[in-house]
Amino acid sequence: MRRIYMDHAATTPVDGSVLQEMLPYFREKFGNASSIHQYGQEAKAALEESREKIAQFLGAKPSELVFVSGGTEADNWAIRGVAYALKQKGNHIITSLAEHHAVIHACEALEKEGFKVTYLKPDRY
Repeated sequence: MRRIYMDHAATTPVDGSVLQEMLPYFREKFGNASSIHQYGQEAKAALEESREKIAQFLGAKPSELVFVSGGTEADNWAIRGVAYALKQKGNHIITSLAEHHAVIHACEALEKEGFKVTYLKPDRY
């Protein structure tokens, strides 16, 4: 029987060509890109080169790309970023209680900062 994985929102297999590109950074060039030592500077150079390539592919500016560690961090950046950017137009957020806990937690944090949040209760529809 052929297995099919249906939870690609949580994790996904790495394409072979991507793995080959990443192997040097898993084995030899594993420095902290925020550090000033050689290992860090090699990692930073690779990170910035990747940022340039991705930006070009997307038709964006490299400064518009932010790399995050995962979905929870991305949810927080997106929700909080939009909330703050549009706060002058209003501070009411509407979300669903069926959302991932990362979304709910971001909205709860914004409530503590004065935003009004409406949590819609899902029903059978």
